[in-house]
Amino acid sequence: MSVTEPQAGVIAAQPDAPAPRPDAPGLALVPYGQGRTRGLDAAELGTHGIAMDRLVALGLPVVPGLTVPAGASEPLCEPDTARAAIELVEQMSGRRVGDAARPLLLRLSASAPAEVAGLPPDLACLGVNPKNAGDLSAVIGRGDALYEVWAATVRMIAEYGLDVPGALLDDALLDIPEPHARVDALLSLVAEHATRPFPDDPAGQLALAARAVLARWDSPRARRSRRAQRLPADLGIALHVQALRIGPADRSGYGTAVSRNAETGRFSPQGSFFRGVRRSAPPPGTGEPLERLGGGTALLEHALLTLERHLHAPVSVDFEVRDGEVSLLAASAQTRPPLRASVCLAADLARDGSLGREEAVRRIGPAQVQELLHAQLRLTGDEELLVRGLPASPGAAAGVIALSSERALELAADGTGAVLVAHETTPADVPGMLAAAAVLTGSGGIASHAAVVARGAGKPAVCGAEGLRVDRAAGTVRIGDRLLREGDPVSLDGRTGAVYAGTLQVSVAGPPPELSTLLDWADGARRLGVRANADTASEVSTAVALGAEGVGLCRTEHQFLGDRLPLIRGVILADGSAARDEALLALEQAQHEDFKALLAAVGDRPVTVRLLDAPLHEFLPAPGEAGDAAAEQRAASLREANPMLGLRGVRLALLHERLYPAQAEALFSAWADVAATGVRPRLEVMIPLVSLPEELAAAAEFVRGAAETVAARTGVEVPYRLGTMIETPRAALLAAELAEHAEFFSFGTNDLTQLTYGFSRDDVERQVLASYQERGFLTASPFARLDPHGVGALVALAAEKARSIRPDIKLGVCGEHGGDPESIAFCDDLGLDYVSCSAHRVPVARMAAAHSALREGRNENGTAP
Repeated sequence: MSVTEPQAGVIAAQPDAPAPRPDAPGLALVPYGQGRTRGLDAAELGTHGIAMDRLVALGLPVVPGLTVPAGASEPLCEPDTARAAIELVEQMSGRRVGDAARPLLLRLSASAPAEVAGLPPDLACLGVNPKNAGDLSAVIGRGDALYEVWAATVRMIAEYGLDVPGALLDDALLDIPEPHARVDALLSLVAEHATRPFPDDPAGQLALAARAVLARWDSPRARRSRRAQRLPADLGIALHVQALRIGPADRSGYGTAVSRNAETGRFSPQGSFFRGVRRSAPPPGTGEPLERLGGGTALLEHALLTLERHLHAPVSVDFEVRDGEVSLLAASAQTRPPLRASVCLAADLARDGSLGREEAVRRIGPAQVQELLHAQLRLTGDEELLVRGLPASPGAAAGVIALSSERALELAADGTGAVLVAHETTPADVPGMLAAAAVLTGSGGIASHAAVVARGAGKPAVCGAEGLRVDRAAGTVRIGDRLLREGDPVSLDGRTGAVYAGTLQVSVAGPPPELSTLLDWADGARRLGVRANADTASEVSTAVALGAEGVGLCRTEHQFLGDRLPLIRGVILADGSAARDEALLALEQAQHEDFKALLAAVGDRPVTVRLLDAPLHEFLPAPGEAGDAAAEQRAASLREANPMLGLRGVRLALLHERLYPAQAEALFSAWADVAATGVRPRLEVMIPLVSLPEELAAAAEFVRGAAETVAARTGVEVPYRLGTMIETPRAALLAAELAEHAEFFSFGTNDLTQLTYGFSRDDVERQVLASYQERGFLTASPFARLDPHGVGALVALAAEKARSIRPDIKLGVCGEHGGDPESIAFCDDLGLDYVSCSAHRVPVARMAAAHSALREGRNENGTAP
């Protein structure tokens, strides 16, 4: 956060303090908390000084100090001004430099008008000299702590304030580890090589310290650093003089704390406390838990809570303790707070009225929701990257390589995590995919079979891993020059597409309960509905638990995966009408049970059931596996050069005219059975891959006939809507004609993107899209983010045409774009009714739809102007 903005920035504070004497050479000295009353801002007070004012206004206990504004800091290099600054700090702290009973030293620091890298380090222990160092060490009880800090201060002043060459200083200190001896060596070097000795007088020390800080800031190295940060080379800095109150180590010290537990996100101060004089880098392992602060803990908690309510962010503080009392040295909003902390704080602030609910929702983006919902690899930087493919399904997992669905099932049964590795997956692999911890393929993209199934199951997946070669017969996987064997451990990250050798640590996903609260508030803010793509009762239950308002796409062909595969193959490969009728009966009976379970899980919510849309290559047996010569011949005759554009969807149903009636009868009969229990799902029946109005009209007759058959048999007239998927450009162009037969449209943007671009979604991502993105032709894969200019234009045109014929037509998107935040915002702008995505992306879609509705410049009806 910028410290010049309200509720932002690095903060430290100071109680009210007397102003410098009018006749003293310290008119530019600004006590902490008085900057704004003098009309000064961050350009003059620096980030530290302007932030001090805010803490003073909050009434928090702080270390006494003052600021010398940027542009007026040179006078501090003069002993008279330095002496005036010391007198002012002494007045504010109630102590005097040199007082043996209540010792006081000084610290000098610097800050710029904004957060910058390369500021000079703090110079502490100003006021120490060889005469009083022993007494001060005795008060502290830990002499090394004082001498270590003093040595660092003398070292910098010697080089930048007294012009002793830095190389000479470094050489002299190379073999002197003991802090006391380092101070003696440095003072001797100053006496020998500097133009004047190191002063004992506190004002002389502060003046030299100011000169050193300004000289370091003006050094060539510092100027190069500012140029690298695109900052003015002559950028000024403010100087800050703070009291450094000395006390016994058993009752004094310093520390750092953050307001929230990183693992839980809850308010629970975490940090360390160090005894003695504050050091820039305390020795490792010397910190003590905050609980050792005793009574100071309550005051620290109060300060952190107050700061959170002021900054509206998780905060961190530096503090000192003197005689059991806590004072703040500095405080800031955490630059990169733990995500759980941000989520919990947003909910906490809204609950106590510090923040509106809509603002709390705005603070957590869709990407952050996804990060909380999926496991992640804990990377150290020492991992061996095997390959990087397409991030097909988010999440992370580690397991041993399994080269077949059967092996993945065996490993899962033994409790061993498996990563199913294949060139590509087919419906026969689904049981193994569901059993595996993750999926890795050498071909396919983010809209491929492996990607779609993995996302639906919530499994991490990486697809299109270039150079991956699977040899199932040999039991090996070759990735480039690396040869792996079945059973070797690998780890993958479905969010980045990275695959690593070995078993890496995985952080388990576990969002805090506050995320559910924020998502509930997001539901109240959004206009766009969010449904799930779900094919089974278990997937529906998962989707509903994650906040889906219904099912936007039930792919009935997915009910014939794994053990059910022979049912659909029996229909496709039937030899004659009798065999086909027998196969259809078996299919109808199986689907009736599937639909009953699905509809019961849906409850009274809407559910869109898409009738069979099976690209034949996914369901035909491999050559030699059909069973007999006649079946082999029939299978061979059905194989296509381009099956995604071949005999599928409504085309297959028009060639096998009992197929859709059988499915529809199973669906309507199941609805009647479920309705008898008091559950009445809002049923929508969808015809896929339509390009001709005549196709839709013919398929609609099949469905209506099935409804009449079931009504005659059961006495139940099933209420349903009939609609179609808009998956082809021609369907989008003829939306008005299709709307005469359809009560709803669902845009199948996966196929619509494929057909609009002429891209094969299984091949083009690895071979073309990566190159196009590198060249700047595309900013993202059009299969991941809806193309607003081409595919999106077709969606907009179809929506306009459909509403011109049927104003109340329901419009939704059921491709995987329904889970992409930018695509969701586009759909919201078009005024579509809902998006539908895989179950595990539902929370992301809910938050994205809310963010879309809460965007600035939205009209009252929620659409873009």
